[in-house]
Amino acid sequence: MIAAMDVTAARAGRREWIGLAVLVLPTLLISMDMTALFFALPNLSADLGPSSAQQLWIMDIYAFMLAGFMITMGSLGDRIGRRRVLLIGAAAFGAISVLAGYSQSAEMLILARALLGVAGAALAPSTLSLIRNMFHDARQRRTAIAIWTAGFSGGAGLGPMLGGVLLESFWWGSVFLVNVPVMVLLLILAPLLLPEYRDPGAGRLDLQSALLSLAAVLPVVYGIKALAEEGLQWRPPAFIVFGLLAGVLFVRRQHRLDDPMLDVALFRKRAFSISISANVLSIFAIVGFGYFGTQYMQLVLGMSPLTAALWTLLVAPAMGAAVLTATLLARRVPPGYIVAGAMVLMAVGFAVLTQIRVDSPTLVLAAGFLGIIGGSGAVGALAVDMIVAAAPPERAGSASALSETGSEFGGAVGVALLGSIGAAIYHARMDTAVPSGLPPEAAEAARDTLGGATEVVRHLPEAIGGPLLTTAQEAFTEGMRASATAGAAIMVVTAVLAAFLLRHVRLAGADGAEAPEREKRAEPVEELVEER
Repeated sequence: MIAAMDVTAARAGRREWIGLAVLVLPTLLISMDMTALFFALPNLSADLGPSSAQQLWIMDIYAFMLAGFMITMGSLGDRIGRRRVLLIGAAAFGAISVLAGYSQSAEMLILARALLGVAGAALAPSTLSLIRNMFHDARQRRTAIAIWTAGFSGGAGLGPMLGGVLLESFWWGSVFLVNVPVMVLLLILAPLLLPEYRDPGAGRLDLQSALLSLAAVLPVVYGIKALAEEGLQWRPPAFIVFGLLAGVLFVRRQHRLDDPMLDVALFRKRAFSISISANVLSIFAIVGFGYFGTQYMQLVLGMSPLTAALWTLLVAPAMGAAVLTATLLARRVPPGYIVAGAMVLMAVGFAVLTQIRVDSPTLVLAAGFLGIIGGSGAVGALAVDMIVAAAPPERAGSASALSETGSEFGGAVGVALLGSIGAAIYHARMDTAVPSGLPPEAAEAARDTLGGATEVVRHLPEAIGGPLLTTAQEAFTEGMRASATAGAAIMVVTAVLAAFLLRHVRLAGADGAEAPEREKRAEPVEELVEER
């Protein structure tokens, strides 16, 4: 009777659910900012004239900085207050959005995107860790995390639509200025609706650990980018090795500290480590291939930004249906099988996209993306819940940060790896396709990106420009197909591993799962059950 009363007392009420809606606002914007520039790339290229490397950095640096600073910000929230860090991040995010919107050069925009990443890193882990403290009941929390996941993943899908709608009437910088009123609203509502939480027993933030976490993430991602662009030269592997060594030092330091920034013992739990990996790869797929899809619709199929944006409306219902289905199935089906099935669905989506051509119907692209989006939503709904449930409440900030770091890292590497595969094939095809006699700058732009080739063709006679544009579009779609093949293979391997390694894991509150003894308290500490 006492246990039942405690669990009832721990159930969330109206205030918590309204607070959840407030927390979804920054989550939407953080993920939308990863993809909102997809439709703006052609306009941005014409205005600022970035090189292909700068174009990738404009897209990537935001997610890189998010990933690099997330663990530090999550740990900081545990120490000084999660709501306080959320509010600081909101104020900074709004101010820097103005700077990004009025950037006058590619270098200025790259800097602004980097600063936005740092501010976003203060927002993201705070939202998820506050959910951990607001929703103590296992099923309620799973529902809340499902809504949060739909917001995060749906934001990545809706970002291009927002960009397309804004670009019909405004310049590319408007995709940043839309952040400002939302951040102002968050600053007003958060103190009224969200509780403050900090770990009273936490020590000071370890700056050396913070620097090591940053040194571990950024060089690895940069090395992956450079490896695809430069080939097997000494520089890319050197960056990757440097990052991995920094990661080893970071982990060793966490083992020695009495109050570590990150509890690395969590990785010994199979459900936690596999969930992190699955979440990384699901975001890797949806963000990485989104980089191609939006350009394909505009530069190959010739859609306007608004028309292309309307196609992305398919994202929201597909994501919502996938999250809802996964959450309901988790009550009866082991999560490992659900995650594996979702990965197979993503592999099917990639397989469809391996058949895409310059003259393919738009439905081919839509069918492939629906598979990827649906699978990603289902994976995220369960993976994030298992990640957060594995951590005690006082460590919810760092665990949430790790989940978010994985998501942002996956998105960044998705654009870097899949985008670089496509870029390498495009460069190889276009090296010999550009006609002689073009000015060096125009020839380099045509070899560099499809957007550059499209811009060059506008100033050429039809007899020369027509064949050049056709070749450039074929080279771009060939790169898409190669990236889709790689994505399908990765998803199949992950599906097999998830089904095998998570086969004994059950979620607390699921039918047939016996909750551990600690769940009987008002604030459960561990809500994953592994059958032996």
